[in-house]
Amino acid sequence: MAEVAALAGVSSQTVSRVANNRQNVDAATREKVLAAMKTLGYRPNTAARALVTGRFGALGIISFDMSAHGNARTLGAIADAAREADFSVNFMGVRAQTEAAVQRAFQHLMLQSVDGIVLVESQMLDTPSLHLPPAMPVVVADGDAGHRYPNVDFDQALGAHSAVTHLLGLGHRTVWHVAGPRDSFAARRRAESWDATLRAAGALTPPALYGDWTAASGYRAGRELAERSEVTAVFAANDQMALGLMRALHEAGRDVPGDVSVIGFDDTAEAAFFQPPLTTVRQDFDLVGRHCVTLLLDQIDGRSDGPRRRAVEPALVVRASTAPPSPARGT
Repeated sequence: MAEVAALAGVSSQTVSRVANNRQNVDAATREKVLAAMKTLGYRPNTAARALVTGRFGALGIISFDMSAHGNARTLGAIADAAREADFSVNFMGVRAQTEAAVQRAFQHLMLQSVDGIVLVESQMLDTPSLHLPPAMPVVVADGDAGHRYPNVDFDQALGAHSAVTHLLGLGHRTVWHVAGPRDSFAARRRAESWDATLRAAGALTPPALYGDWTAASGYRAGRELAERSEVTAVFAANDQMALGLMRALHEAGRDVPGDVSVIGFDDTAEAAFFQPPLTTVRQDFDLVGRHCVTLLLDQIDGRSDGPRRRAVEPALVVRASTAPPSPARGT
């Protein structure tokens, strides 16, 4: 740092301000310092910076299923928001939803000197016996129904409710459901809301079919539903399963939406280009990322007066895959 200061003709304090991206340095001086850093190959010492600022400049993310579109988008959104806040991201993928696996992931990230950790859709947080390290700031994205930890939650129940209400409002007697995996927090919340919405409307609740978020599992469920003449409306727990479902219906000669209305969840980039374009529930992943980082920074900086929970409301996007039931079938 002293060498950079000498080459740039400034004080070491000014070099420190530039290195830490402080704003109280004029543009011309900043450029001189940056040029000197480049010439000398200077890189800030992260350990020394942590001693001064109390931050390592890194956030950890633990996720359990990166094959799911929602989890992947949430991870990307958190990484983008962290980058905007001048933090890097360390990612830890965990296959097993067990207490031991969660604790190992935490220990691994803590050894990497992260300032805080986001857990994405952890079923284990529903387990009262699980206790996370108290000294580490934690935010849960899409999980922790008991709200033991600061969390950012997609309003899964509202999203499913809006999907089912839309189909019932079109005149369908009931709505069948292709649910996500049983061990998924998001899938459970969507299925529970689907069931509750039908019961509140006095509609028959048919048995749910379970998939694994993939189009292939939606296709398998679709082949089974296509054989049931009473099926006129289906809510799929994500857009990929809706895609597979629509193919199975098409192969069976069941028109969408003429014979069967289909609605998905997520509003993936491809949903508008399905044939027909898919009615779905949109989730704002960018907002989730910003909320997660904000809640972590509140804890890292010792701000305890802010909210501990942020809810992100979904939005129903109506396209051509849903319609009133065919008059030949009645309502």
